Amino acid sequence: MTTPVKIAVAGALGRMGQAVARTLDGHAAAVLHSRFDRPGAEGAGLVDRDVALTGADAVIDFTLPEASVLLAEACAAKGGPAVIIGSTGFSPEQTARIDAAATKIAIIRSGNYSLGVNMLLGLVRQAAAALPASEWDIEVFEAHHKRKIDAPSGTALMLGQAAADGRAVDLDAVSVRARDGVTGPRETGSIGFSVVRGGGIIGEHSVIFAGEEELLTLSHSATDRGLFARGAVAAAVWAVGKPPGLYDMQDVLGFRR
Repeated sequence: MTTPVKIAVAGALGRMGQAVARTLDGHAAAVLHSRFDRPGAEGAGLVDRDVALTGADAVIDFTLPEASVLLAEACAAKGGPAVIIGSTGFSPEQTARIDAAATKIAIIRSGNYSLGVNMLLGLVRQAAAALPASEWDIEVFEAHHKRKIDAPSGTALMLGQAAADGRAVDLDAVSVRARDGVTGPRETGSIGFSVVRGGGIIGEHSVIFAGEEELLTLSHSATDRGLFARGAVAAAVWAVGKPPGLYDMQDVLGFRR
């Protein structure tokens, strides 16, 4: 009988932290090892971070960028556990610190842990490669709840990157993040982003390929945060025993060979 993977949950009082804990209840391959939150947080069953990490095989983190970076660095200093990061909105400096931590331990960082979204990434990449920029404009639309603090979402940026990869262009060079006032005609080959924040929207993402006479829309809707929690737990189980390195859900699902 295989020993269940012992998972620590960061940000345990948050919505995603609670969703991960519920997913681990009765899970066949993983078990809840410990729960922790920000220093000074109070709640039944919470322990300090260092206590939570001791003996854990992996830690799942859906918190804030700086907290995720500090957690990755703490785990790297200990030589483990593996870290599964679902936070988004990292600065280049924070991303570099995670990259450095990944030279010592396995880290999975993804803007989205949904199987459907990761399938969507592949479809967007293929469509962008097949539809010429001279005839088809690309717009990435996303909508989330009013409490989300970064925009565009990590998933929207992943979709934009997939489109840019399909066209073999640099996303930073062609992306348009905001429009206001007299902007003039759309620049050929640009990849636009449109953002909505409101209410309790869990996650809506669409990539629109707009031609002069037709529209192609590829989309994904999330109806339950549990799908992200299940993906993160699957990632944690996969990460145990992997060599140091920075991975994502494309690795976990076997899409990247």
